Amino acid sequence: MVLLIVGLVVFFTIHLIPANRELREGLIARLGEGAYKGVFAAASLAAFVVIVMGYARMQHYLGSKNPVLFEAPVWSKHLALALMLVSFIFLAAAYIPSRIGAALKHPMLVAVKIWALAHLLANGDAASLVLFGSFLAYAVFDRISLKRRGDMGRSAEGVPVFNDAIVVGVGLTLYLLMAYYGHPYLIGVPIIG
Repeated sequence: MVLLIVGLVVFFTIHLIPANRELREGLIARLGEGAYKGVFAAASLAAFVVIVMGYARMQHYLGSKNPVLFEAPVWSKHLALALMLVSFIFLAAAYIPSRIGAALKHPMLVAVKIWALAHLLANGDAASLVLFGSFLAYAVFDRISLKRRGDMGRSAEGVPVFNDAIVVGVGLTLYLLMAYYGHPYLIGVPIIG
């Protein structure tokens, strides 16, 4: 559990830097924007790897060290599958300008909230509650922080309606790829079949 918690603390600490404009601007002034983004990405990736290692260790190697706190009912797993489709569409909206993204204001944060909630519904073990609960709490905090800073998110101005169809198509494709191939091979847990 320690490895998972350390990874989460480092990951979220790194992601708090953009919330502090003075700190972010100071780092960019010292390092340059390209170097700042490179260090931010490398540190985030390293912390993410630690999170994955900590979670995998809890799930697969420690057995009894990852107690099941509640048994998720079957309906919650079906609901999680439906929520994940929405999450992938919103994730696509974070990268493709669309009216969907504009309506959500911050589509990446909405996608993360739905992803975390879906996994909290479907998993009752301690490691899952720590992992997904942390991401849900951070996404809620970050959205509140953005609102307080006056970041109103995206605009739909000049965005063709067709982009919404692209967003839905890309999200659906990513969802199907993850459901059939990614989740069993990357996560080790088959979810369809």
